[in-house]
Amino acid sequence: MALILGSGSPRRRDLLAQIGVVADDIRPPDIDETPEKSELPRPYCIRMARQKALAVEAGPDDIILSADTTVALGRRIMGKPENAGEAAQFLLAMSGRRHKVITAVAIRRGDQIWQRDVVTTVKMKSLSDEDLNAYLATGDWQGKAGGYGIQGPAGVLIPWIQGSFTAVVGLPLAETANLLRAAGYPLFKETP
Repeated sequence: MALILGSGSPRRRDLLAQIGVVADDIRPPDIDETPEKSELPRPYCIRMARQKALAVEAGPDDIILSADTTVALGRRIMGKPENAGEAAQFLLAMSGRRHKVITAVAIRRGDQIWQRDVVTTVKMKSLSDEDLNAYLATGDWQGKAGGYGIQGPAGVLIPWIQGSFTAVVGLPLAETANLLRAAGYPLFKETP
């Protein structure tokens, strides 16, 4: 039995390491992440995690762990910005407002899939031009849903959250541990 991480995210690898889990292999899936017409953020996120888990090649006894993190402002999905201009648009839209961060986890072993999603409410402070430009200059917005990562420099832009911090980073650890156990993956292995 091998544990395969179906994600190229270094943040997910770091989070798994916090609970003593190291993937035997990393195989980021190549899937189309375009939302379907009128698709809402939560069903979109759940569908993405599941499709990622199904897209990873693995043996019948291997465990594949995939996840997706989606930032939602109302019904709008805030994906990964293509450039600093789009990141600025996302951040200004969330400025002074609450938004949702949804992280869905899918674990596949053979033909069975276990899934869970976690929704966290995040408040972004009202951004001044100075705040926005200083953050954009860090480049931290690149490759991050909604154009920010709470665990980096953008942490100063987030006065509070209601929900799971690790889910906002990219992998809800409590829920992921429960899914891994359900799939038969031994956590907290004893050392000789």
